[in-house]
Formats: sequence, structure tokens, C-alpha cells
Amino acid sequence: MSNKPLFAQVGGDGPFTGAVDATLELGAYEELWAQPTASFKTLATTFSEFDDARPSNFVEEESARSTGLRVIQKLRERLSGWFGLRLRGDLDYPLCLRDATYPVELLYFQGYWDLLSARSVAVVGTRKPSDEGRKRTRKLVNALVEDGFNIVSGLAEGIDTEAHEAALAINGRTIAVIGTPLGEVYPKSNQMLQQRIADEFLLISQVPVERYEMQNPHSNRFFFPERNKTMSALTEATIIVEAGETSGTLIQAKEALRQGRKVFILNSCFENPALTWPERFEAEGAFRVREYDDIRQELVP
Repeated sequence: MSNKPLFAQVGGDGPFTGAVDATLELGAYEELWAQPTASFKTLATTFSEFDDARPSNFVEEESARSTGLRVIQKLRERLSGWFGLRLRGDLDYPLCLRDATYPVELLYFQGYWDLLSARSVAVVGTRKPSDEGRKRTRKLVNALVEDGFNIVSGLAEGIDTEAHEAALAINGRTIAVIGTPLGEVYPKSNQMLQQRIADEFLLISQVPVERYEMQNPHSNRFFFPERNKTMSALTEATIIVEAGETSGTLIQAKEALRQGRKVFILNSCFENPALTWPERFEAEGAFRVREYDDIRQELVP
């Protein structure tokens, strides 16, 4: 992994001409999100009409720069250390994000961006797992790490937390894609875990700082399923350990299949008579996993 750069070192060698002014683009992006009707869908629709557009193409420069400086100051006050951005057009912007239904133009992050160049698999599931679900998660993560995969999850309670911690316990690499802005922690019990991932691995957010501040917690809930769509785009497969009929995990499974990613569902989900979704997703192309080799033969050359 390379050394961390300073904030605002955003490459300008992509499809855009000239160096990228990170403060300006950050501020413009936050300004676009300040519109009451803004959503990932409306922004994606806007940008899809202009292939080479930057956020600053849609916002007055003075306003964008002022907002950018304000947001940077907020993040500096809330974060213990460095942070950065990745903007579409930057060489390090992941082109796989364009597979998402509503691809994001800008990501905020802390840590080592280089980790995204390695093979990554998402391990996700319910916030209230069974003891067996926790054991299955640890066993699964151990095998994935041994095969060289980054473990990606969403830092939620339950299976997500178990997946991150299992990777760390055996010196594996883990990436967290969160549903809050940088500087916010949810759940609060994961504060130390989030900080460790930010310091030693990679923490990614697509959530605009000031829009999140403007809204109440209920309104901000929509950021969580959207981050699941980004998580599936950033990884080559999603593995579901446990999930209920209304779990947000199912949003990721649906999106992953739409994106052409592989979806693996542990057999224990099929054995639960209260669940109907495993058979439905299997019919749509997901894989039933009875043994780790069912995953290995699909992912490991």
C-alpha cells in the first residue's frame, strides 16, 4: 500500500482536462445535495446527461468554494487525521461504480485507497444474528482471508461487525462502506472499530455532510440502502450469512445480481421455513452455499 497523500490530491488525468480543484468540487457536490429534491437518482440522472460534467458545472463557483471550505473545516474538527475524496474522472475513481443503478460521482474516505485494487468480497447480513450465524461468519471470513480477499461490509451491528472483527482477528484486510458521513458513527458501539478501520485499512462514505446534518434520523435512513448498492458495485461478490424477510441486505443482493455480481446465500437461510427470499434469489441466479468450496470454485482460479 502507498503512503497516504494529503487531502485534496485528486488526480486530473482522467477524462477531464486540467487539475481537479477538490475544495471546489466537494463544495459543489454538497451544494447539489442541499436541494430539497436531491437524491442519488436525481443526481445520477443529471450527470448521465453530461458525460464530462463535474459538480462545479452546476453550481456557482463562489458558493461552491465557500461550502467546500466549510465542509472541510467540519471534517477536520471531527476526524482524528487525514481524509480524502475520489471524484469521477480521477484515475483512482473505481470504474466499477458505474455499474450501480445510481452511480455516485464523489466518495469521501479515510485510509488506504489502494486496498480497492485487491479482490474484495462483501459479507453482510442481519443486525440481530443468531449465535450460529456469528460462528458461520467467522468461519467464512477466515477462509476468504486465507484465499486473499478483502472483507467488505457496512459496519452495522450484527453480521457486519462480526465480519470486520473476524478479518482483523486474523490479520486480514477489511473495508467499511458506511451509511453516515465521515465523522459520524452508527452504531456508537462501533466507534473504536470504525476508527481502527479508518487508520489501518479503508473507510468509505458517499453521504454528504451538510445534507445529513439538515435532516432528522428518520430521513437519513435512506442513505443506508444506497450504500449497500455502492458496496455491491465495489466488490465482485456478496455473501449473505443471515437475513430476515425485510432486511436491507436483500437490497444489496438484488442490486448485486442486477450489476452482474455473484451472490452467495448460506444454506442455513434456505433451511429456515420462515424465509421465502432465499429461493427467490436462487431462481434469479444466486448460489446456495453448503460448504465454502461452493464459493471457492466460483471465485478462486
